[in-house]
Amino acid sequence: MGVVLSSTILRKVTMALSGLFLMVFLLQHFAINITSVFSETIFNQFSHFMGTNALVQFVLQPILIFGVIFHFVMGFVLDIQNRRARGTRYAVYKGNANASWVSRNMLISGGTVLAFLVLHFYDFWVPEMNYKYIEFLPEDPNRYYEELVHKFEDLTRVILYVIAFFFLALHLSHGFSSAFQSMGFNNKYTVALKSIGKVYAIGIPAGFAFIAIFHFLNH
Repeated sequence: MGVVLSSTILRKVTMALSGLFLMVFLLQHFAINITSVFSETIFNQFSHFMGTNALVQFVLQPILIFGVIFHFVMGFVLDIQNRRARGTRYAVYKGNANASWVSRNMLISGGTVLAFLVLHFYDFWVPEMNYKYIEFLPEDPNRYYEELVHKFEDLTRVILYVIAFFFLALHLSHGFSSAFQSMGFNNKYTVALKSIGKVYAIGIPAGFAFIAIFHFLNH
């Protein structure tokens, strides 16, 4: 029993750490993308640096991909465990008396976010790999802005992105506080962390949605 409990705690902690790592990346990704709204030149400069820096491309990028895969696989594992535990713990479910909808359906919001990541990789990462490593085209430091804007000329794609960002907000709204809770941060800072989490969970997805809508309306 102790081994099983320790294993479950370890999974939750590693899940939390991978989630926090992805949140840091998400913030950095947003910080770069939002510059596309204000300055084509600055966005191209940031994107060119990220796209050509060896440390980013060959160290941080593989770590990021591993982090995404690990987070979602671990999420599925923990969700299955939680559903089994609830099946024996609650004979009758009574609304939010036991848990909120978001906390009970992290698999749904997470699955939607994962589907969005597949689309996002298809839109940006795959063409980037094709540009640099298959066609071996000469590097153009001014190409990134036009590539971004081109993707948001399609209304259907913009709608899909906005829907995905809505589910991302749901996922983050529970995931942020849950991550700190899993690591034992239930103390006097809990209220502050929850407040920061709410701002982050709403602000970052809303910011990404704004970027997509802005470029659609101004292309």
